[in-house]
Amino acid sequence: MIGPYLDRLNQLAIVLASGSPRRKELLEQIGLKFAVVPSTFEENLNKKAFSAPAEYARKNSELKAKQVSETSHANLIIGCDTIVTVGGLILEKPRSTEEAKSMISALSGSHSEVHSGVSLMVRGEDGELKLAASFTETTYVEFSSLSDDVIEAYIATEEPFDKAGGYGIQGSASAFVRGIRGDYFNVVGFPINHFCRELDQLIKNGSLKFLND
Repeated sequence: MIGPYLDRLNQLAIVLASGSPRRKELLEQIGLKFAVVPSTFEENLNKKAFSAPAEYARKNSELKAKQVSETSHANLIIGCDTIVTVGGLILEKPRSTEEAKSMISALSGSHSEVHSGVSLMVRGEDGELKLAASFTETTYVEFSSLSDDVIEAYIATEEPFDKAGGYGIQGSASAFVRGIRGDYFNVVGFPINHFCRELDQLIKNGSLKFLND
């Protein structure tokens, strides 16, 4: 996908508009070089205004990228937002022990969905950063039933508190996951495959131009 273009991509100024260490690690794994500029966009959109949870995540990713673009000189800005849904509830990052316990309890013995929204802003020939692609990815996750003492022990690790849904599939919560359907890396925090396909399209259709092109 992006392998043939990687050297030229890495000559561009690329910004990840997220402070997530997991997104940073996943993008580094594919060889991409970029700066991290966490968005300060306050995620306070009215969830009920969206037709689907995935669209809520996508809009958050767009507004995160746009907020960073206001002061950026980058050629490409990557915005992302991830949420978990279970039983019609949208779970973001828990803000307290009580919220974390409520989230893990809701996931226990249930099927849930992990939705990521990703937005890519590209600097055009007019010098302006514009939204060039915006998409969603959904992965389906099944949890085993968890006892209260298992949930409390997990929360005591403090692992839940910077993660959508209150858990990290790549951490000790891996023991809770009975199965998944879809992109594993989406659950970790970033849909790498879908991102690479979108980036490939932007390169092929000329939306993302390399230096000296």
